[in-house]
Amino acid sequence: MIVSTGLACAILVGGFILLVLIRVPVAFALGIATIPIVVLELRLTPFIVLDRMFQSYNSFILLAVPFFLLAANLMNSGKITDKLIDLARVLTGWMPGGLGHVNVAVSMLFAGISGSSTADAAGCGKILIPAMVKEGYDTRFAIAITACSSVMGVIIPPSILMIVWGGVMQTSVGALFLAGATPGLMIGMALMGTVYVYSKIYDYPIIGTPTMCDIWTAFKGSFLALLTPIFVVGGIVGGIVTPTESAIIAAAYSLILGMFVYRTVSVRDLGTIFYDTGRFASISLFAIGSASAFGWLLAFYNVPRLIVDVMTSLEFGPFGTSLIIAGLFLFFGLFIDAIPTIIILGTVLLPVATAAEIHPIVFAIIGIVSLAFGLVTPPYGLCLLISASIGGMNVVQVMRDVAIILLPMLVILILIILMPNIALWLPKLMMPATFN
Repeated sequence: MIVSTGLACAILVGGFILLVLIRVPVAFALGIATIPIVVLELRLTPFIVLDRMFQSYNSFILLAVPFFLLAANLMNSGKITDKLIDLARVLTGWMPGGLGHVNVAVSMLFAGISGSSTADAAGCGKILIPAMVKEGYDTRFAIAITACSSVMGVIIPPSILMIVWGGVMQTSVGALFLAGATPGLMIGMALMGTVYVYSKIYDYPIIGTPTMCDIWTAFKGSFLALLTPIFVVGGIVGGIVTPTESAIIAAAYSLILGMFVYRTVSVRDLGTIFYDTGRFASISLFAIGSASAFGWLLAFYNVPRLIVDVMTSLEFGPFGTSLIIAGLFLFFGLFIDAIPTIIILGTVLLPVATAAEIHPIVFAIIGIVSLAFGLVTPPYGLCLLISASIGGMNVVQVMRDVAIILLPMLVILILIILMPNIALWLPKLMMPATFN
């Protein structure tokens, strides 16, 4: 039979939602939801869907994903995270709520190296959550600020989500990296402001004023690690290396630091590090394949074109359309991992953004910042789950503090929608050829 667009959409989306509700992993749910359509539709065969999956893997840029994950795992295992925490401690520990500021600052530093929010939540959380509790901070606040600050890992460059977005949407990864820098720093400053307010209300302690000797020691210890974002982002923006090559450089550099400079990674440790990297990378890449097949079927039935027609007829304009786009990404991020959401929802909404004259880079930053919320909002909330597990509390117990901390981040998202140049000014300055 020839399946109509409405029926196809109902089967695909309805089947996927049903599978997610019965706790089938998202990557498998996306693939299984395509089976009824392939069986019913005379124009499709299983081989076409499998071909779409394998075509999505045939992307040089996606090789960056496992290498950035490897770099993050090497940094956590190589105690490079400790060096960054020492630096953050001397930079921000003198303010009221010192360890809270350290938590945010180290997430900003770690984000500029790893590109992974989950690695940030796991690596920094294991050290900072117990330390904050020991210093008298409320456990709920320690978990909430760790989880919320870790989302900067997907916003501040380099970012794994930006690499996936650039590969899927054919957008310059270098321009995306530059576009994420200002929003990422704004979110960091907003989080620090929240920590300051908390510290005044609950009288959280100051670590102490560092001496020049402390500052010099911290900078000296972390200097080599801080060179990583210069190599990665600078190499891409300067056109010297591709995103994949920069990820390989980051992984190799982290390996050298861990094994030969700091000597905190042994040959015996490498087996565990490579295994963990392969496991997490395979989950992400499998999700990319199944999401690509799911998204291709939506496109096969002209679902994106119908959505564009509806949105265009409603005439929301750039601001209204941007709000709707952000709302959809926020909603989908509650339930689905960011990578399949980019492939499915991003490809569907790109024509909508184009029709509303929203710049592709602004569209990307709105989508990625919105998806970052999903890392700390149940039921998905992977970074929140990791942080809550480290702190030994239930997710429900910390949701009040998470909601309070997320409010300033939501304000930043609305500012990006209102003033797109927040995202565009740096790429326009550093990569003007992208806008010609």
